[in-house]
Amino acid sequence: MVLSAAGQHLLRVSRPGAWGQHLLRVSRPGAWGHHLLRVSRPGAWGQHLLRGIGSVSTTAKGFQEKEIREKLQAFPGGSIDLVKQESGIAVLTVNNPARMNAFSGSMMVELEERVSQLEEWTEGKGLIVQGAAGTFCSGSDLNVVRDISNPQDGMKMCMFMQNVLTRLLRLPLLSVALVEGSALGGGAELTTACDFRLMVPGGMIRFVHKHMGLVPGWGGAARLVRIVGSQNALKMLGGALKVDPEMGLQIGLADGVLEGSLDGSGANALLEAEQWLGCYTTGPASVIRAIKNVVVSGRELPLEVALRTERDVFGTVWGGPANLQALASKAKHK
Repeated sequence: MVLSAAGQHLLRVSRPGAWGQHLLRVSRPGAWGHHLLRVSRPGAWGQHLLRGIGSVSTTAKGFQEKEIREKLQAFPGGSIDLVKQESGIAVLTVNNPARMNAFSGSMMVELEERVSQLEEWTEGKGLIVQGAAGTFCSGSDLNVVRDISNPQDGMKMCMFMQNVLTRLLRLPLLSVALVEGSALGGGAELTTACDFRLMVPGGMIRFVHKHMGLVPGWGGAARLVRIVGSQNALKMLGGALKVDPEMGLQIGLADGVLEGSLDGSGANALLEAEQWLGCYTTGPASVIRAIKNVVVSGRELPLEVALRTERDVFGTVWGGPANLQALASKAKHK
């Protein structure tokens, strides 16, 4: 039969995998909604992510997070620095200038720890991800790559970083990647784990995986397709294109171009990024976080579940302090 091969494929692909089983679970009436009703409790969002939708990779066969954490920590160097500001905007810095801010093994573990801290930060509204010393991030430290080049360890590292970056993107914070200098390989993938990307003149985002005989493995390809579309993603990955600010704006990868720093310190660019992000984070944290939650659910959940989620989140802010204050100060239509 001519269609037998395709038919057999469809039969295989229709068997519920980890994601399919998750969707079957999450579509149970009120499951997602019950979570969002609890989300205002300290740590509830982080705990939920660890339990289910945020830790999509931890359910994969053979993945032991403790084991890969111990292996990654054997490769020290650099740091992931986090500063939480009173404005409700945090700054996360990839700090390993000697290696163009490449991720050492210990930095991968630190990133997971910083994401956990941000999941618990109930006063937060926004996050800026940047690199130290005028460059963004050059991906994985090649010393780590060489030492875990066997397929088993490589897959575990892949699942670990997919999990971390998925949780980063799902934080109830509006996040922006501030791209100064180069964002290469895994660094390019990191930019896609933020809601927005701001570039500085001279900045570049480049998926160089092809030249390493690889494809993105930290979720960057899947996220890139959603940001720029499949055709642009194919061009960027297949051509290892150097995306400068002009091209970034053209294809929708960049959300803005900043003037940047004149002295190379990055201070001006960071201030500009804070001002840009502040346009979208002005207001009570409960409302900004609710906005992010309904957008995440609309992007990632089936429509019926997303609608229930939106209703449940609406119920957490209706009649809340921000809503009542707005009603009291705007008694009449103008």
